[in-house]
Amino acid sequence: MSAGELLPGTPAPMHVWDGARGVRLAADTWGDPLDPLVILQHGGGQTRHAWKHTGQQLGASGYYAVSFDARGHGDSTWAPDSDYTEDAMVEDLLCVVSAVGGTRPVLIGASLGGITSMIAAGEKHLDARALVIVDVAPRVESHGVERIHRFMTGRPDGFRSLDEVADAISAYQPHRPRPASLDGLAKNLRVGADGRYHWHWDPRFRPDLRDPLALEPRLSQCVRALTAPTLLVRGAKSDVLNAASVEHFVALCPHAQTIDVAGAAHMVAADQNDLFGDAMRGFLAHALGRA
Repeated sequence: MSAGELLPGTPAPMHVWDGARGVRLAADTWGDPLDPLVILQHGGGQTRHAWKHTGQQLGASGYYAVSFDARGHGDSTWAPDSDYTEDAMVEDLLCVVSAVGGTRPVLIGASLGGITSMIAAGEKHLDARALVIVDVAPRVESHGVERIHRFMTGRPDGFRSLDEVADAISAYQPHRPRPASLDGLAKNLRVGADGRYHWHWDPRFRPDLRDPLALEPRLSQCVRALTAPTLLVRGAKSDVLNAASVEHFVALCPHAQTIDVAGAAHMVAADQNDLFGDAMRGFLAHALGRA
């Protein structure tokens, strides 16, 4: 099974590191490697580019920010054994931390990346200095998760044109204006042997088989075990995380701080990058004693 050909204009990764179980991980970095390490993990169906502005802001603020494509996503290779489990994602995270020679990283994770962060820190696979969990928690809204699944699996035959791709994205994210230029879509697509445009992710990454309810007991135990400073960020327009889910998170982790980002849906940083960035950097400054 082939990932397809890259489109012109697709940015090359700054780094490619060994992940777990034969996977190669593409990554970008910003800032000084001697500064506090911050690992940025994107959501399912996203790429490292989702964190570009955040990474630049962190690098300019005295952190060493690392954003990498999850296995089967973006410019990282597809898993030879089709293993896209949470445990495989945690192993990849540990490989990235090792590749940069880091210790006690800050973990910032959105959706799938947030799940990986909760497990990695909560099950003590690594010693996180702080965590920022974005629009995910042990309890999530099933209808919101199902909408994501429908989008990711809804066009297995791909698209005839970039206009069709833009239409699909607009239908999925009606709160955002349709982009005037389609050039930015290049990094999210590949051209298959059939000449059609396909999403960048491995179709064997089956989000429809990832039952969020089945994860709740494990994630609840992980959140209960968190000891590092923790910030839970929710998009005020999110259909994945509601107020009750946030309350449940805080009941499990009483020291956690929470914030709702106005005007943002599930993809908080992409919807309101400046608001998200300000809140996150303020939290980290206090959590790391840099205020």
